[in-house]
Amino acid sequence: MTKQKIFEIEAKHYLPVFGRYPIVLEKGNGAVLQDSDGKKYLDFFAGIAVSILGHNHPALVKAISEQASKLSHCTNYYHTEIQARLVEKLCSLSGLDRVFLSNSGTEAVEGAIKIARKWGSVNGGKFKIISAADSFHGRTLAALTATGQPKFHKGFEPLPAGFEYAKFNDIKDLQNKFDSQTAAVILELVQGEGGINVATQEYISAAAKLCKERGALLIFDEIQTGICRTGKMFCFENYGVKPDIMTLAKGLGGGLPVGAVLCSEAVSSAIHKGDHGSTFGGNPLACAAAVAVLETAEKENLAANAASCGAYLMEKLKKLPSKEVRGKGLLIGMELAYDGGDIVKKCLERGLMINCTAGSVLRFVPPLIINKKDVDEAVKILESVL
Repeated sequence: MTKQKIFEIEAKHYLPVFGRYPIVLEKGNGAVLQDSDGKKYLDFFAGIAVSILGHNHPALVKAISEQASKLSHCTNYYHTEIQARLVEKLCSLSGLDRVFLSNSGTEAVEGAIKIARKWGSVNGGKFKIISAADSFHGRTLAALTATGQPKFHKGFEPLPAGFEYAKFNDIKDLQNKFDSQTAAVILELVQGEGGINVATQEYISAAAKLCKERGALLIFDEIQTGICRTGKMFCFENYGVKPDIMTLAKGLGGGLPVGAVLCSEAVSSAIHKGDHGSTFGGNPLACAAAVAVLETAEKENLAANAASCGAYLMEKLKKLPSKEVRGKGLLIGMELAYDGGDIVKKCLERGLMINCTAGSVLRFVPPLIINKKDVDEAVKILESVL
């Protein structure tokens, strides 16, 4: 099928919700992607922080192939060894006690909200969820409502009740939003879609203390920051604050759709048979991919590589003209004094994939297997465009 034919079919039949670039990707290897014309791109976007092992990583390919040859799907009415291995691994790494597996990040957030609401219902009838302004938690209705950006809400009203927003990194505003009906606070430790805004240590410590004092749960949305992205297996390790509930997705499957919501034993006691479920969540194929990702991340020490390459990339970016460069590990934003859309397009034309968020913030979330040579090449292309 020709490239033009693909464009025509999708223009006619696909729901027009994506702003797509006029290229057709065919294959990838490591941190490089190739399109149908044979042009290669240095991938510093990684499918929105998903392909943390890069493309065509042998460990991931082997795990998926072997599992596909045995069992691709199994209803959760039955047990599988690979699912047991994954949930045990996640609990061991995080220090949390229980896991529910989903297909995506937004489903993980929905699960976290349901768990918090159910816990709140048996602990004084609490139901209110506080999130942060400029946050992003997903596209389903409850996750969308928790998202603290009005532009995502337009046209989908009336939104579910019981959500409130506090200014990010503003301890006093968070305190003021609390009341007797507050069940939980959900926060991103680094706001991705909001512009790569990094939570301060003081803010996170205060939020944890406030939740404990007021009898509310602390939820960390680590969908974008989890699995070594910020230089630790989970970003909360950078702050020394463990949440009651945590959501994961994106990098967890290395390219296969899998999400997870984790919680403490105390929180899980509010959940009973029939309270939640999923047909595809935790299917053997996705679990095999996630186990391979976690094992490879440890074996190849991707957290340390994210920390060192992230620091190197940030140092390089700070030498280019911008308003500010900020982030953690290999989740970095470069804020421009103007709209960044054209910069992204011109970088793509010259063989570099990045994206722009919050209008003027260039986002760099490359595979965690990159090296300093890749960073030098990416910065060279960006510098030529700027």
